[in-house]
Amino acid sequence: MNRALKGLFAVIIMIAACSLAYGSVFDFSQLQKSIVEKTLPNGLKIIVLPRHEVPVVSMVTWADVGGSDDPKGYTGMAHMFEHMAFKGTDEIGTTDPAKEVLLMAKEDAIFEQLRLERLKGDKGDKRKLERLEKDFEKAIADAYALVVPNAFSNKLENEGAEGLNAFTSKDQTAYMVSLPSNKFELWMALESERFLRPRLREMYREREVVAEERRMTVENRPMSRLLEEFLSTAFKAHPYGIPLIGHSSDIQNYSRSAAKDFFDKYYGPNNLTLAIVGDVKPEKVFELAEKYWARIPSKYKPERVATVEPPQICERTVIMPDKAQPIILMGWHIPDETHKDMPALSALSSILGSGRTSRLYRRMVRDDKAAVSVSAFSGWPGSKYPCLSVVFCYPAQGKSASECDKIILEEIEKIKNASVTPEELERVKTGTMTGLIAGLKNNMGLAQNLAKYNQIWGDWRALFGELDRINAVTCDDIQRVAKKYFVKTGRTLAVLETAQESEK
Repeated sequence: MNRALKGLFAVIIMIAACSLAYGSVFDFSQLQKSIVEKTLPNGLKIIVLPRHEVPVVSMVTWADVGGSDDPKGYTGMAHMFEHMAFKGTDEIGTTDPAKEVLLMAKEDAIFEQLRLERLKGDKGDKRKLERLEKDFEKAIADAYALVVPNAFSNKLENEGAEGLNAFTSKDQTAYMVSLPSNKFELWMALESERFLRPRLREMYREREVVAEERRMTVENRPMSRLLEEFLSTAFKAHPYGIPLIGHSSDIQNYSRSAAKDFFDKYYGPNNLTLAIVGDVKPEKVFELAEKYWARIPSKYKPERVATVEPPQICERTVIMPDKAQPIILMGWHIPDETHKDMPALSALSSILGSGRTSRLYRRMVRDDKAAVSVSAFSGWPGSKYPCLSVVFCYPAQGKSASECDKIILEEIEKIKNASVTPEELERVKTGTMTGLIAGLKNNMGLAQNLAKYNQIWGDWRALFGELDRINAVTCDDIQRVAKKYFVKTGRTLAVLETAQESEK
């Protein structure tokens, strides 16, 4: 597709988003009735919503695997594999498939020798180590000489793909793209191929990319380092406390065999969901799914994380000195997304710290000038398992973290003692419903929501029960969950103090 046509397609996508977002009154019941689903014999779930307003289709491949599933010793592997999924297949991405196999095997063999020698520490043979490192660098270079960079992505982008991307969270990994509807079969062929015959090329080069990503986004950012310390303190047992991007030592230990084991365990068709929204016919989608996806054999369905975070029995505190702007972060343990208390907890977070009408913003930013920014939200760092409700605050110049902490706790106590007003609750309900509807009117947003609810709740139809769950929340519910969950013994507090303050 030439540049002019690609530009036209981008405009079409924008028009589609606008027309769907600001069109007629949203009809939830009709939308739900239009959705069609099918599960292939190998376990692949396919959810289809036809929308024929414009010749565009948005697709999401949703994998029920995230950072919480990282193997021991390989933290960050879920995120790493997301990178590797774009490296192509056995045929796409190389100039010589047969030779590449041999060179990749040589890479792996040398890395294993290198790994074992490094494990010896001071007792290792330094000359042998130096030789292996040189051999390893050469093996990587030899294998890379056969690589056609970005071959997989280019095949889609040359046909007009927009929004080709992916993300990894603690709960899931998702791969997304929008295409002209007449290129839908191309996507079906390529997407199934990369999960049938992935070629984990550039493994050791990409490992360094991820290591650099960690240095830039975590180690060089005080806020990110504080978040890591906060989560590892709040979660002593559950993997929600482990960094999504992984520990540096684990990243350097990644091997192709470890990545292959991860793929084999978590990327079976019975652990994937395809959500497709746009200008397609369901019967054609299912026909193509049988053609391309049914050839992937089913695998053993991986178990959920079994570790349960034990009850927190005392307040936990992290104080991190730094030259950066002071930050305060606090969180309380709450249930998973499907728990009956979650709608009330979400409403509580919104009343506390969502937007300029929230209690914390009005008092801390507008009235007392104690903070330059404050926010609150529930369901972090994931929501598939019991998680956290958090409050995040940047103290204003001249104001201490302890002053801000005191105000936040005062506002929470007010809710415990006097509940919230019907007007506050109505604003939250209206805002929540508006946000939900906006996400459903966008093709890609809807595809992601359908896939997510199918994963977390076990049924995409739970998405359409969200409004009922929101509307059912009462002022008494909010007061009740504040008393139940926002307790001193269940709180974790993390503070980034300037070096001068911490020395006082």
